[in-house]
Amino acid sequence: MSKLQLRAFIFQLLCFATLFILFRFLTAKYTHLEGIWVSLTAFVIGTILAPKFKAMKTKDGEKLFMSWLFLKGIREIG
Repeated sequence: MSKLQLRAFIFQLLCFATLFILFRFLTAKYTHLEGIWVSLTAFVIGTILAPKFKAMKTKDGEKLFMSWLFLKGIREIG
């Protein structure tokens, strides 16, 4: 696992974890769901809304890219 692949994994994990915690709190507070359904709902929403990061090898070397539902296309990170 290269340095950029590790960075992509950490970015993706942090984004998902942030959204999961936020939506778990909001789901528990504002819906009538109980038990595992709160976590399952937050998991699905977090998975759909979290940006996707990927390290790819190009002719210029390895680069980090991001794709997100709210942005058009794929963006190069740093």
